[in-house]
Amino acid sequence: MNEIHLELCASDGWAEIVERDIVPWVLEGIDPGADVLEVGPGPGRTTDVLQRSFPHVTAVELDDELARQLQARFAATNVRVVEGDGARLPFRDARFTAAFSFTMLHHVPSVDLQDRLLAEVARVLCPGAVLAGVDSRDSDDFRALHEGDVCVPVDPRTFGTRLQRAGFARVDVDTNDFATRFRAWTRTT
Repeated sequence: MNEIHLELCASDGWAEIVERDIVPWVLEGIDPGADVLEVGPGPGRTTDVLQRSFPHVTAVELDDELARQLQARFAATNVRVVEGDGARLPFRDARFTAAFSFTMLHHVPSVDLQDRLLAEVARVLCPGAVLAGVDSRDSDDFRALHEGDVCVPVDPRTFGTRLQRAGFARVDVDTNDFATRFRAWTRTT
């Protein structure tokens, strides 16, 4: 993540948007259960909201420096921070009741790696569990924010099919002017 983007994602203004708009939109109408996984928390503004919402939160962060900062910040809380790769999750099958991805998939450097990450998330979810998330829509402004950074936007027209190929049985993908929301449930048997 470039410095400007990292600064924005760590800001109080972003935290307000996350709490007021993004997390409620993603959680609307779903039952995540009590033991949830967050993939790619970045500076942790979404993790702050999840911490207050769920008894057990595990956050997996690839960036070693961000992971260390999150580990220190969430020490002795209901959040466990693991430094790791979402495409190679260090958890047993059917471990979590839900998983979340908030505006991070576009930071995964290829569609193939995004798909591997989605398949790994499906693997670690309990039967009938949900992956819920949001990612920004592609635009000139969005690309400008990612100058010098990884930026592989999710295409909402094909994302449902990609989720199904990754192992999800029921998929819901919808968009607004700025973002694509997705919810995908694992098979129940």
